[in-house]
Amino acid sequence: MQRSLRILEASMSQSAATADDREELLTPIEVSRLTKLTLSTLKDKRWRGTGPKYRKLSPGRAGRVRYRRGDVLDWLRGDEDSGQELAA
Repeated sequence: MQRSLRILEASMSQSAATADDREELLTPIEVSRLTKLTLSTLKDKRWRGTGPKYRKLSPGRAGRVRYRRGDVLDWLRGDEDSGQELAA
């Protein structure tokens, strides 16, 4: 995970990262690539409340899930409480 974090931070600094970058909503596939976790593991971490904070854009079990880039970065660093669904 640390390697993924360094790569992500490097790419953000190269693209003149702004506060808006931390607000970007990422799909589970994008978060999976950044964290090197499978989609199944990411889903399990959501269910257990141990993954990064997330938002559901639509209700129900099949609701679309999104993650704030800043929340994912904080989770990778171990800075944030994790796994909580936030109001959309």
